[in-house]
Amino acid sequence: MRQEEFKMERTGLLSVGDVLPVKEYELPSSYYYMLGHAYAMSGNYTTLERIRSTEGKVVDVRETPKGFFVTVAFDEEDVTK
Repeated sequence: MRQEEFKMERTGLLSVGDVLPVKEYELPSSYYYMLGHAYAMSGNYTTLERIRSTEGKVVDVRETPKGFFVTVAFDEEDVTK
């Protein structure tokens, strides 16, 4: 099980247990991901770190001094370990 973090600009859009689509976008030398209908966005990933799943399950939603973050679990191996 692979877990990745996404940043949200406002809370109340997602709940733990929600299964949402993930869309991949390509940059010149990396990739980033949008969760659901632009609920949250990932950081940049290298080619080897790409998320292969097309959907993920929300396992945590939290607020920090830097903003709102969502942790999403994907049914694939964690390539960062």
